[in-house]
Amino acid sequence: MLVTLGGERIALIGRARVYVCGITPYDTTHIGHAATAVWSDVAIRLLRALGQHVEVTRNVTDVDDALLAASARSGTAWRSLASQQTFRFADDMARLGISTPTNEPLAHNFIDEVIALADGLVDLGHAYVADGSVYFAHHGVPERAGLTYDEALALAAEHGGGTDDPAKRDPLDAALWVRSSGDEPAWDSPWGSGRPGWHAECSAMALATLGPGLDLHCGGADLAFPHHAFEAAQAEAVTGVAPFARAWLRAGMVTSGGKKMAKSTGNLVFVDDVLRETTAAALRLLICQRRWWDSWEFDAAELAAAEARVIALRHAAARTTSPGDQARTAVIAALADDLDVPLALALAEDAGGSAAELLVDVLGLRHLEPVSRSRLLPTP
Repeated sequence: MLVTLGGERIALIGRARVYVCGITPYDTTHIGHAATAVWSDVAIRLLRALGQHVEVTRNVTDVDDALLAASARSGTAWRSLASQQTFRFADDMARLGISTPTNEPLAHNFIDEVIALADGLVDLGHAYVADGSVYFAHHGVPERAGLTYDEALALAAEHGGGTDDPAKRDPLDAALWVRSSGDEPAWDSPWGSGRPGWHAECSAMALATLGPGLDLHCGGADLAFPHHAFEAAQAEAVTGVAPFARAWLRAGMVTSGGKKMAKSTGNLVFVDDVLRETTAAALRLLICQRRWWDSWEFDAAELAAAEARVIALRHAAARTTSPGDQARTAVIAALADDLDVPLALALAEDAGGSAAELLVDVLGLRHLEPVSRSRLLPTP
């Protein structure tokens, strides 16, 4: 079976292995997180509708600089903060109708796998030990991402790449294992007490749960470099299997007030707040009624139109159509062409019947009623 995803035409045989970037659990789920989750879910639902057995890993990066900093600011133990926010994220994903992943690894449970990854890369000559830390040499990583060295260095510095670490041979090298400073979580390793590096966590969790090659890797566009580039380079270097992922689906950025939605800019729009005012189906359709790579501005005023469109699509699905519906085949072809949801919507809304019913299922629009939090959440 041939399908185009992430701009790549790939053949699928038997099963599809999908890795979805989860969260660093230090804050509540916002619309940017939801966009990545919804687009990933649409891709997964399509593959299953095409008859594929899909194995999904969605990670939780619960050992991370941002989490540790948030823990210190709040005075909440890092494990407690991570548990609270992971619970909230899982609840938000359920309310959004996101399919349950096959595997949901927590980084702190994969310390041994990170150590094995770092050890293997050192033995193979792709990494080195310095001052109790282990670093992956960056050679070739910027080029494969289409960046110059200076462009890559600027992005690494922006995304917490430790470019000022004096122990590195080159400021662009990526930490696989970070020596303990004594005031943060740490584990024993062959190089002393420390904790895993960010990119190494995802490399190790993906390899441990899905094996040495992925069919599809999903995440946000802002993770392309340095995270995805180093994650892939490390996995390929240690396994010898390339490419690490046959296709990458990086959802476009969501802006609010003209700026990328981020905690640092103070413009986050939280999923819980939106779902107090509208349905999960409306939010899902608002997110995916465009091409997945498009960046877009969140406007709550557009949710009413999205809700109306969901209702209209469901009414169209109830119409009777003739057997062997050609429109259904056309909708499948549109979705298999890199998730062309705008075309699929136009076809399904016009034809109705089985074409619209298929699209309702792939877009995850079955539930219309507003959903409140399903259970009491712990107080942060």
